[in-house]
Amino acid sequence: MAVTTNPRRPKRRSYTPKPETLALLKVSGNPINGLGETAPRRPSPFFWHPPEQHPFGELQIVARQSSRKCPGAGPAFQAAYSYPELISVAAVRNEAPAGQLAAEATAFALSHEADAVGIAPMDPLYVFEGYTIGEPWVIVLALAHNYERLKEVPSDETNGVGVCDVGDQYARGTRSSHALANWIRSQGYNANPYPGPMAGALVLIPPAIASGLGELGKHGSLISRKFGSGVRLAGVTTDMPLVATAPDHFGADEFCMNCQVCTNACPPGAISEHKQMVRGVERWYVDFDKCIPYFAEAASCGICIADCPWTRPDARPKLLTTMARRLEQTTTKA
Repeated sequence: MAVTTNPRRPKRRSYTPKPETLALLKVSGNPINGLGETAPRRPSPFFWHPPEQHPFGELQIVARQSSRKCPGAGPAFQAAYSYPELISVAAVRNEAPAGQLAAEATAFALSHEADAVGIAPMDPLYVFEGYTIGEPWVIVLALAHNYERLKEVPSDETNGVGVCDVGDQYARGTRSSHALANWIRSQGYNANPYPGPMAGALVLIPPAIASGLGELGKHGSLISRKFGSGVRLAGVTTDMPLVATAPDHFGADEFCMNCQVCTNACPPGAISEHKQMVRGVERWYVDFDKCIPYFAEAASCGICIADCPWTRPDARPKLLTTMARRLEQTTTKA
C-alpha cells in the first residue's frame, strides 16, 4: 500500500546515521519529551526552539543545511520567515456576539490562504515550559500540502520538490496567521501569530485536535479528515470572544491501530506499533532518537505523512466511508 517507489529512500531499518550526525545526539530526546511519564505536564522546548533551550542545536544546523542543499528549498523556507509587522490594536472594539466574531474570523482566515480553521479554548498544556500565553483562545489554521509534490520526499540535491512544498506550506502559514492576527487587532482585540517552522510558545497539534482539525496519527502528526496527514499548522492566540469548534472523531485513531504503512516506510524504524505513555497520556509516539538523525540527514524527511493512506486523495474518501461504518457498528454494539 506504499505510495511510490522512491530511489532516495532506504529500506526500513537499513539506514544507519553518519557517525558525525549521531555524535551530535548528545542526550536522548525521549525523556525531554516526557516518554514514560505518568503525570501530565507542559511540554519542554525541543529541537526547533532556540538552541539555548535544548541540547540539539547542532542537529538543527545539520537539518537546515541538509534541506537547503535541495534545489529551490532556500527561497521556499526564506519565505516562511517573511511576514508583515503586527499592527496596533484598534481603540474601538467590534462588540458583535462571540458566534459572529468566530464566523468572521474563520471566513477571513479561509480567504487568506488557510485551508481549514479550528477554534479551541486555551489550555495551559498547550504552552511550552518557560513560555507564557495570556490570551484565552487559540485559532488553529491548517495548510494543506500538494500531494503530488509531497510524495516526492525525501529530498536531496537531485530533487527538492518535496521539501520545497514543506517550505511553501510554512510560508502560507506565516502569511495566513499574521494576516488573521492583524485582522483581529483591527477589530479591537489582541492577537499573536504562531507559525512554523521555528517553534514558539504554542504547541499546535493538541489544540488542532481539540478544535476538530483531525486526530493524532501513529506517525505523531495530525491526520485531517480533509487532507489526511498532508497538512501543516499555524496558530493565532487572541482575547477576542469566540465559540469553540468540536473535536472530530472519524476513525483515524482506530485505523492506525492496525495499519503498518508508516511503520514499515520509516527508514530508521522510529514509529512504534503501540501507544506509549507520554506526559500522562497514552498516545502514539515517535522515537526522537531514531527519527531525528535521519530527519536531519534527509532534508526534513516527510515519508510517514506522505505515505499515510489518509493522505492519498484517491484513498481518503473510501477510508472515511469504511471507518464511519465501523464506528457506527461499534456504537450500535455498545
